[in-house]
Amino acid sequence: MGEPNTILHAVRVSLRMSQDELAQAIREDGREHGEPNYCAKRNVQRWESGDVRMPRKIYIRSLERVTGLPIEALGFATPVFGTRAAAQAPANGQESARGEVVEMGATSAPGGAVPMTKHNDHGTLSGIWLSRYEYHSSGRGADFTGEHFVVVIQHRNKLTVRSLPEASSNPDSPLTMDLTVDGNVVTGSWREETAGDGYYAGAVYHGALQLLLEPTGRKMTGKWVGFGKDFDVNTGPWELTFKDASTSKAAMDRYNHRP
Repeated sequence: MGEPNTILHAVRVSLRMSQDELAQAIREDGREHGEPNYCAKRNVQRWESGDVRMPRKIYIRSLERVTGLPIEALGFATPVFGTRAAAQAPANGQESARGEVVEMGATSAPGGAVPMTKHNDHGTLSGIWLSRYEYHSSGRGADFTGEHFVVVIQHRNKLTVRSLPEASSNPDSPLTMDLTVDGNVVTGSWREETAGDGYYAGAVYHGALQLLLEPTGRKMTGKWVGFGKDFDVNTGPWELTFKDASTSKAAMDRYNHRP
């Protein structure tokens, strides 16, 4: 068995889908786009357990459309081939045309990288957090606050952050963050897609983020940076406050509302 794909698990959890529901959504997407597939719960189980390190292309396209994220952001390994001949065969841990799996060595890591072993000193940061940032709207001449209840999944020193579907102060504005923990310093990127019928008319904003993790491990505070509509660089405060250690469906249901 390979290393579990906790990022894909986090994305599925943030979509409030079971493994069977994700498989069904992938099948329906394939039919809608003229690329029928036979994705089943077992496929999703293999992807999340790490038994399959890279799905077949027909699944990749539907996975990207269903989750709204590129395959590189879904925690799968990037196949690395040493020779042209090797490129004709599935990579270790990749599904073959018949759905078979080529086993991956225990020392392998996504992208061929050396596995990172450094952990932070606060235990796991997985759970449900309240994300809160402040920004200035030049068009409206005022300061505003954006809030989301988010699901945080930690795997080693990586944090995958995804907002719950209905848990935004600005309706239909999903937020994602991909962060790295180094001691008390948390650094990474953020992305938010604004509501199509809102003031920003579906515009997508993204940028960098640096936070300091408090000694309790229950709050992160820092600054965001990103580009405005005129390509000027903006910044402002951002904080994440711990709410619940559980990422169960019941816990997510409790927080799946506007903050």
